[in-house]
Amino acid sequence: MLVNVAEPPRNNPPDNAPAPARAEQPETAPEPEPNPVDALPSRHRDTLERALAVTDAWQPAAGVLGDLPQVTVPAAHIVAVCRACRDDAALDCQLLLCLACVDYEERFELVYFLQSLKQERTLVVKAGVPYDAPSLPSVAGVWPAADWYEREAHDLFGIVFQGHPDLSPLLLYPEFEGFPGRKSYSFFEYREF
Repeated sequence: MLVNVAEPPRNNPPDNAPAPARAEQPETAPEPEPNPVDALPSRHRDTLERALAVTDAWQPAAGVLGDLPQVTVPAAHIVAVCRACRDDAALDCQLLLCLACVDYEERFELVYFLQSLKQERTLVVKAGVPYDAPSLPSVAGVWPAADWYEREAHDLFGIVFQGHPDLSPLLLYPEFEGFPGRKSYSFFEYREF
């Protein structure tokens, strides 16, 4: 014998009924970007803290270049900052490893890599100069090794290093026109034979 059992009624809303309201989820604020200085090894953080203390009079900005401590200072104070980093016993930046120029199209940035051989530490110092009047003081009096670096930056980017003893061309011939290191420099097409 078969018994017909009725299904219990379903509480389905009519087709034109509005959807039930969802519980409001509280908006979560985006997580702040981690500070790259916090990711530095303690040894590099110590170097950065000391560099900030030594250069405090020139409003340094703390930063990181890769995994190296970095301070950015106004270009007008670059000589005083470099001399302070060289003469401070804790920093002891006796060696200029490299001086590089970076073209950001609206400005140039000079990047000084300073090394302490005793402390086995590297410090990066940056200074920006405007694109239309790229000039800053020379550090050749602080480190004689800056002589050729500054001449190269003058040849390729047109940076004028005030007080440099001789900004004669290092890489280019004297009659060369333009600055081939700049992004705006137009290279002519050529054919290889």
